[in-house]
Amino acid sequence: MELQFLGTGAGMPSKMRNTSSVVLNLSAEGEGLWLFDCGEATQHQILHTSLKPSKIAKVFITHLHGDHILGLPGLLSSRSFLGGEDALHIYGPVGLEEWLTTTFQLTQTHLTYQLVFHEVTDGIVFENEHFLVTAKSLRHVIPCFGYRIEQKPLQGKLLIDEAIKKGVPKGPLLKQLKDGEDIELPDGRIVLSKDVTGEPQEGFTVTILGDTRYCDEAIELANKADILIHEATFDMNTGDLAKDYGHSTIGDAATTAKKAEAKTLIANHISARFMPKDITGLLTQGKTIFPELYIAEDFTRFEWKNHKVIQIE
Repeated sequence: MELQFLGTGAGMPSKMRNTSSVVLNLSAEGEGLWLFDCGEATQHQILHTSLKPSKIAKVFITHLHGDHILGLPGLLSSRSFLGGEDALHIYGPVGLEEWLTTTFQLTQTHLTYQLVFHEVTDGIVFENEHFLVTAKSLRHVIPCFGYRIEQKPLQGKLLIDEAIKKGVPKGPLLKQLKDGEDIELPDGRIVLSKDVTGEPQEGFTVTILGDTRYCDEAIELANKADILIHEATFDMNTGDLAKDYGHSTIGDAATTAKKAEAKTLIANHISARFMPKDITGLLTQGKTIFPELYIAEDFTRFEWKNHKVIQIE
């Protein structure tokens, strides 16, 4: 699993940061790309990466403020030109479907694929064999959601020596056992997958929050998450502004991570008032509360490997 930030700014684009968007790359897990929020010019940001819009399988929108959605019409249109044919599932608050449908009708935009809309409320918004996505309302100035993405336990490792002892030949039968399937040997004996595989391995949990002031709901969504992505629009000296505008400080983000017992915090949605020289100060403020903290920049990539977060760009 990888995370790639396409926009890490707040409110409007700046020279250093575009508006909000992050990709959860689940290609290795067979789920394609999941896009969370799509601020203006997100498709331009994608052009500077190896990501392919045609591979985007799901879009999750946290709320309907422009810096989180204005890039959607252009990106969805370009996905047609770039060979996107598979249905695209879009999850978001009430009003999102109406806005996009009206936009496409008025601009006479034709898509080569189906849009499948899912109106989000608190609770489970998506589940399949491998993943569970839960949404919860946050505390912003308009309805806004956070998403908790949980990978279900993985099949345990194949104990090859045990399988060979039971007479399993090398080849496709071993893969079937590894994938959790019971098999029948040529002599008619049945070998159970559970007898030749180790204990199931824990998957990862990523919590991606929309805009929010400090709240218990965020802590609940981030409970023991491996990675928490939390907005940090303000520093700890401008806490009153954060509350007035329904946003968080770097201290609020760090406190949420600490109380949630998250393993890693990645802060984003940084106000344009903070220049590159100010980021060290923000990090210092946050790390006094929660040491395992990163502040994302546009195009920053993180990899989840061996139960650890590794920044790779």
